Amino acid sequence: MVSPEPTQFHTSPMAKSLFRGKAASFFSDGVLFVGGIMVAFLLVWGVWSMAGPGSSSPSPNFERVIGDPVSEGIDSSECAVEGLGFNMRLDPPEPTFYDDPKTSYKIGTPVKNWNEKRREWLKLHPSFVAGAAERILMLTGSQPTPCKNPIGDHLLLRFFKNKVDYCRIHGYDIFYNNVLLQPKMFTFWAKLPVVRAAMMSHPEAEWIWWVDSDAAFTDMEFKLPLERYRNHNLVVHGWSNLIYDDKSWTGLNAGVFLIRNCQWSLDFMEVWASMGPQAPDYDKWGKILTSTFKDKIFPESDDQSGLVYLLLKEKDKWGDKIYLEADYYFEGYWEEIVETLHNISGKYLEMEKGVNTLRRRHAEKVSESYAEQREPYLKQAGNGRYSWRRPFITHFTGCQPCSGKHNDMYSGQSCWNSMQKVLNFADNQVLRNFGFVHPDLLDSSTVSPLAFNYPA
Repeated sequence: MVSPEPTQFHTSPMAKSLFRGKAASFFSDGVLFVGGIMVAFLLVWGVWSMAGPGSSSPSPNFERVIGDPVSEGIDSSECAVEGLGFNMRLDPPEPTFYDDPKTSYKIGTPVKNWNEKRREWLKLHPSFVAGAAERILMLTGSQPTPCKNPIGDHLLLRFFKNKVDYCRIHGYDIFYNNVLLQPKMFTFWAKLPVVRAAMMSHPEAEWIWWVDSDAAFTDMEFKLPLERYRNHNLVVHGWSNLIYDDKSWTGLNAGVFLIRNCQWSLDFMEVWASMGPQAPDYDKWGKILTSTFKDKIFPESDDQSGLVYLLLKEKDKWGDKIYLEADYYFEGYWEEIVETLHNISGKYLEMEKGVNTLRRRHAEKVSESYAEQREPYLKQAGNGRYSWRRPFITHFTGCQPCSGKHNDMYSGQSCWNSMQKVLNFADNQVLRNFGFVHPDLLDSSTVSPLAFNYPA
């Protein structure tokens, strides 16, 4: 659940002015004078009390508002002032892995004892301990240069907004990268250096969640079922029969994955990245992967084929910690999703017409509460293909919105129209809390205000 933010009351200048105008007709100058004396007395008394015995400073201790450094051994629940969350001003002088000149953020420089180093950092920053086991940092990104597709940059902005909306609703941090952190690791491989650097720069995060730039959240309420991954370190959308029986390089999709911030993951990424273009055996790996996977359509070594290869050839070493998620749309192929959105919208509206609490207006900050209330009504919806539950993530594999060099299987227009439908379908879930909705999923510019008690 997302913790509610503390309520703060502020009186605007206009509110003050209105109050003063009404009060003036009721109070005489004499009463105002007496009131002034009382206010002055209380002010002097208050200052004296703060500067009196037991106070070392005549100034109020504003540092207490954000949470003072606490001694080791105090429960994490006492380390942050209620409602204010992390103490982001506290970074004790005790040395951590950041002070070791040998610590590197780069693939190709292995890290040892990472679990212990993360644990020590958290001990020194106890306000980050509570909730650490479920803390997620989302990563995404795009190329450093402008898109060649005339509408590419606009589409990437829409995709990024979609991810920001999802993260805001669920209280996740997000980082957007648009540089090659390790220039030799280009194309498919560019994400791995970002993931590695993010693990080092965010020791407070238990999970790093990579989501490709051309993937959109289409169920803004759904959250990752982290409990089912408690014994695993890497989660990808995949099918064991396609990997182990068919030996297909499309047995999983590496465009969206969840990876635990731990030593196992760092070790695994080093092995995975050894097939990449920065490695001396890059060309050799291209040949190995092409000969292993008969359906692989291009000769270069790529991250997805490499991941399937490690599962296929080194299952005993890595397989037990890799979860192949096939029970829901951890990421779903856009062509099988887009035409179902109209029916799905109708099903959700029908559900809400019959359940008053689901159509109740509410603050965006408490959206997760309404997601939980909706869940019992979705038990009959199923998951994945042929389900009428909203697909979690829709992935526009093959559309290439930035370059415009889409797969010849479909036209560019079908890609762009489908992206617009999907993004507006998701945006409607967000805009509803702001009182508006796109009446036409192919019209991104037009919104309509929602009536009270919609859709009763």
